[in-house]
Amino acid sequence: MADANVRIPAETRDRLAEIAAAENMSLRAYLARLADSMLTPTERAERAEQTRRQLQAWNGYNPDAAHTRELDAELDRRLAQAAGQ
Repeated sequence: MADANVRIPAETRDRLAEIAAAENMSLRAYLARLADSMLTPTERAERAEQTRRQLQAWNGYNPDAAHTRELDAELDRRLAQAAGQ
């Protein structure tokens, strides 16, 4: 595997190195593990679509865009209420 240089602020590099050291890992290994544990935007969209299809097959739930907006607004309202706003 070829190496790559990534330019980041020194403070960020130092913080990541400290986190890696606490895990008994090199910074290189830690970053590789971190990258492997994250989903790309495409992977997240695929996972969301797969979950939507599975839920629809399981319980028939298939909200339209208007219903989704209503649910999102209700969730925002409840989160604001819980945060004391």
